[in-house]
Amino acid sequence: QVLLRESGGGLVPPGGSLRLSCVAPRSIFSVFSGLLMAWYRQAPGKQRELVAESTSFGSTNYGDSVKGRFTVSRDNSRKTVWLQMNNLKPEDTAVYYCAADNQYWGQGTQVTVDA
Repeated sequence: QVLLRESGGGLVPPGGSLRLSCVAPRSIFSVFSGLLMAWYRQAPGKQRELVAESTSFGSTNYGDSVKGRFTVSRDNSRKTVWLQMNNLKPEDTAVYYCAADNQYWGQGTQVTVDA
């Protein structure tokens, strides 16, 4: 089973920042640079939604609700992708998942935005 490893979640007040990390397992090291890496989130009672993605060509895409606040980046040499989240809002509260080619997933990391 291929599992990505997310970290960096936690509790932060509104307006705060967090940086999530996602490290690929060794089994996909050799193909990492060609993978579409994405962050999704799922809040209680809601469907999973795309937050941000980083393509193998170096382009990025964002969900409308996070544009201008979140930044996705990757380092292919470190097999890692990050999600920098600034100006967090209570509605950003969710479990955040990392995905590779929408085939391989992590177990998620909880982000809670609350005063």
